[in-house]
Amino acid sequence: MKRKGNQQQKSQHRWKRKLFAAVLLGLCFASLALMQSQYSRVVKLASLHYRSAPKPKIAFLFIARNRLPLDVVWHAFLQGEEDRFSILVHSRPGFVLNKATTRSVYFLNRQVNDSVQVDWGEASMIEAERILLRHALEEPFNERFVFLSDSCLPLYNFSYTYDYIMSTATSFVDSFADTKEGRYNPKMGPIIPVHNWRKGSQWVVLSRKHAEVVVKDNTVFPMFQWHCKRKSLPEFWRDHPLPVDASKEHNCIPDEHYVQTLLAQEGLEEEITRRSLTHSSWDLSSSKDRERRGWHPVTYKFSDATPMLIQSIKDIDNIHYATENRREWCSSKGKPSRCFLFARKFTRPAALRLLNNSALGASRDNL
Repeated sequence: MKRKGNQQQKSQHRWKRKLFAAVLLGLCFASLALMQSQYSRVVKLASLHYRSAPKPKIAFLFIARNRLPLDVVWHAFLQGEEDRFSILVHSRPGFVLNKATTRSVYFLNRQVNDSVQVDWGEASMIEAERILLRHALEEPFNERFVFLSDSCLPLYNFSYTYDYIMSTATSFVDSFADTKEGRYNPKMGPIIPVHNWRKGSQWVVLSRKHAEVVVKDNTVFPMFQWHCKRKSLPEFWRDHPLPVDASKEHNCIPDEHYVQTLLAQEGLEEEITRRSLTHSSWDLSSSKDRERRGWHPVTYKFSDATPMLIQSIKDIDNIHYATENRREWCSSKGKPSRCFLFARKFTRPAALRLLNNSALGASRDNL
């Protein structure tokens, strides 16, 4: 009887162990299933968050007289990319971009409401730039800030342009030492020492950090307002008093010096790529057209607007700076690349001809 009782106890223990093992195994499977479910849920939520998270944007900042004559070209460039850009326009005070003044929904009511009257060769031009930047910085997802004129057009499609600009943390600022033209006014010192004086194109692309530097500046900008003015050449005497002694004037064009000099002054030149992404043609000395010689780059008309012209601009892969004896070979993502993403100055008929001929956008350079 005693042996039989022991066998029964052993049998009960084995059954309990098996039951315990089965319960434990079930709990393990249940835990694994729950973990798998939670993991799938987390992955799904992360995926949804990634898709819905706002993307870094490029702010396209247009300086215009009134309306934007190339708005149709820009509409074709921007279409379908609404989550990757924003637009602001500085036009004359009181001008409104509505259905009567623009054919593109992307420009409707995108004018700033505190614009100033801009005169070429005056500090009002850089004041307009600062106004645009101040408004653009209010949108937290704007990461790059591209200045454009109303005669600028894009050379490539949006994706190529976006990747080119976003692939580097640097700003694109055409900047070189200005030692020959005598534009520096000694009255700017010691606030702006001559060794920080720079020249370059106003059509810059700024990082958010550098855009904030420009907006917060209250030292360099006043110096430009007071001491950086264009020379009173005869062609402007009808609008300004005759100079007492024109030989003593400094022919200082503020928008060609301000951003470059400010970044040098702030010790930020190591954070910029020292070239512009906007092409302008200044080689006008051989032109027989008087309108194409003078203070401004060439304006491309309908007859100029050919695929060959656009390709010749796209093919430029280096820029020479004579005052520094420096040649800037252009690169993107660490590889040799074309230099320019935009070009100016194009009339509306010229730009429409290029658009109709599919000369803009995708090309063999970015396929």
